[in-house]
Formats: sequence, C-alpha cells, structure tokens
Amino acid sequence: MYKGYILVVEDHQLLLEAIQDLLQVAGYEVATGSNGFAALESIKKRAPDLILSDITMPQMDGYDLYQKVRENPSWVRIPFIFLTARGERTDVLRGKALGVEDYIVKPFDTEALLVAIESRLGRAQAIQQAANTEFEQLKQQILNVLSHELRTPLTYISGYTDLALEDAGSLSPEELQEFLLGIKRGSDRLTKLVKDMLLVVQIDTGRSAEEFRSFANDFPHLEIYLRHIVESFRPTAQAAGVTLDYICPEPLPTTRIHEEFLSNALGRVIENAIKFSYGPNKAVTVEARAVSNWIEISVTDQGVGLSPEAIKNIFKRFQQFDRDVMEQQGAGLGMFIAYSLLQLHGGEITVASQLGQGSTFTLRIPVGEK
Repeated sequence: MYKGYILVVEDHQLLLEAIQDLLQVAGYEVATGSNGFAALESIKKRAPDLILSDITMPQMDGYDLYQKVRENPSWVRIPFIFLTARGERTDVLRGKALGVEDYIVKPFDTEALLVAIESRLGRAQAIQQAANTEFEQLKQQILNVLSHELRTPLTYISGYTDLALEDAGSLSPEELQEFLLGIKRGSDRLTKLVKDMLLVVQIDTGRSAEEFRSFANDFPHLEIYLRHIVESFRPTAQAAGVTLDYICPEPLPTTRIHEEFLSNALGRVIENAIKFSYGPNKAVTVEARAVSNWIEISVTDQGVGLSPEAIKNIFKRFQQFDRDVMEQQGAGLGMFIAYSLLQLHGGEITVASQLGQGSTFTLRIPVGEK
C-alpha cells in the first residue's frame, strides 16, 4: 500500500541505499540526493511528503537545506527530520530551534525511524486536512456574505435607476428625490464593503503596520479626542432611539496612537453597540479610564448579547450571528478590523457578554513611556 513520497538526503552512498531499501519495503516511494543542492533540484521537480536529511554534507549541509526549504511558501509544510551522526546536545538544540520536526542520531534503530516517519506524516496530514476544512468553511462564509452584500445594494441601484428611467418625464421632485436616495443607499453600502475589503488587504500585507509606524504620534488629552469620536455617533444613536453616554472621570495619560485607526476601531464597536441595542431602555455607555499601564475604553450596551460560541469567534473574519433572524449590513469584517487596528497599537479588544442582557467590549492600548 502506498504510504507517501519521501526524499532522503545523505552523502554516504551505502547508508543512502540502505535507507532507500528500508523505506521502499515499508511501502514508501523514495527519491534520493547526496547533498543539499541535489535535494533542492529534486524538490523543484516534485515536492515530497517528508524530507529525511543528514546534516554534515558537502556543498550544502542539512541546516542550509532546511532553511532553503522553509523560505519557499509552497514547501513550508513539508515535515523535516534530521538524520545525523552528531549526538551533541548543542547540535540537537540547534535543529529543534530551527523548527525541525524530529532529530534522529545514527546509528539508529530501523523501527524507531519508521515510527518517527509515520508519526510526522500523520501529523502533517492532520494539519493539512484541518487547514482544508477551515479554508472550505471560509470560502462558504465569503460566498454567503458577499452574495448578500453585493446583491442587495445592486438591487437598490438597478431597481431605482430602472424606475427613474421608465418614468423620468412624469416623476415629481419628491419621487425623484426618493429614487436618488435609494440609489445612494445602495452605493454607500457598496462603497463601505469595498473600503473594508481594501483595509483587510492592507492589514494582511503589512501596509497598515507601515502606516502606523509612519504616522502614529504621542497623543495627550486623549479623553477629548474620545469624546469627539463618541459625539460623532450621537445622530445615529438618536435615530435608533438609543441613549449614548460618555464617561471619563479624569484626564488620560499620553499614549501613542494613529488617530484614524483608533477612531476606526472604536467607531466600529460603538456602531455595533447601537445597532444591537434592544428593549425599552436602550442605552450605550462609553467609559474611558487609566488602569495601571493601560488605557481602557469600554463600550457597554443592553442589547441581544452573545453566546459563548459567538464570543469565541467574534474577532474572526466574515463572522455574523443570527443573520437569518435580524438584518445585518456588512460582510462581518468589522470586529476583525477593529481588533487588528488595536493590535497595531500594541493593544487588544476583549468582550464580556450574556445572551439577552448585553455586552461590554473593552479596548486596551498601552500608556506611552514617560
């Protein structure tokens, strides 16, 4: 039975042939190389399921081969076992520090070698299967969310445009304005989706981190800036019948922030708190305070709350909960973006919540050095 494809790299010809025979009898397909350069050429032609490599070899040793393999994103998941006559503790530690999956010292027990290979292959297959499952779930989430987020605003735009064109000559100014507002609602929703997707790309590629390093400044009187952010959401809160309060009992210490990023992150949390506030006494409270070496900004609502499962996944991409029960605009990227922007500040977001009673999101950023 076929068990996998293994590349054996060893400069001792007799030992190389012996290992090849052993693995072939055990059911493995085997390729061989006498040094690191030969191994790389073999990998380029066909990536193995596992690499078993000596360390001391001419031209390119095992350490250099390992680093070359790990530099290639396509090969980074290939399990790597060092097979060497060196038994010194420093050499073993060096191999493990590099991240090598296993380290077997010659002379070796053939059974131990086979067990090590089977173990590493099994682990690699389990990781790959889990990654494939997660990727498929992510693809399905993207398809579900984006199909709704693209179709709905486009329906607004195309529907109102068609109506306006059909009755252009007979529309009253009020009807025309209604159609234009419908078109604007759709275009605004699409614009927000595009901006969020572009920001996620900037976060993933490191461009946001570069921007933070370039434009972040030491910011005194943060309590005043936070008040401005909260006040900008007061019309939204009033339209939703939500009481929005801001509490900051004392001046906050100076800290290093990127104003746009902090406003973006806090704004998303406040917007969510307003959106999911329900019941007769709808209220959202934003409270800022200095705690030890941190500035904490908590946003508390009396809304629908979150289940333990939702709390566990809230800061992941494309996460929305109970979308079939309540209408939610957006692609489920808001909390992921907010969390990522707080991380750029060296901070974090945590959440405490109970279903039916509301949630408290707490944003933490470190106090600047005195």
